[in-house]
Amino acid sequence: MSTAVIVGLAAAAIGFGGRFAIRALRHLEANPIKVNLPSLPIPKFNMVTYYRGGFEDKMSRREAGLILGVSPSAARDKIQQAHKRIMVINHPDRGGSPYVAAKINEAKELLDKNTK
Repeated sequence: MSTAVIVGLAAAAIGFGGRFAIRALRHLEANPIKVNLPSLPIPKFNMVTYYRGGFEDKMSRREAGLILGVSPSAARDKIQQAHKRIMVINHPDRGGSPYVAAKINEAKELLDKNTK
């Protein structure tokens, strides 16, 4: 007998809860909540510095610096960090182009050759 009473009370609770939820959703649809969130600043990228050219036949120190995103006279550790960062993104085993990976390696070798 007590099991039937508990089951009945549970069914009534589910019914009343569902009725409450439906009414609350209808009320929210009619009166949406307006929240004023502070707008975040949108970063402005300087597209002037984007290198729009292709690869040169013989790589120069300038082009190597543009590929790695460092100064042509950067220190060896900066060159190695930039190379690692770019190769993680462009490695052929991860879907990158073998040609671009070869150019990245060539840029690193060219800059490393003349750096102490």
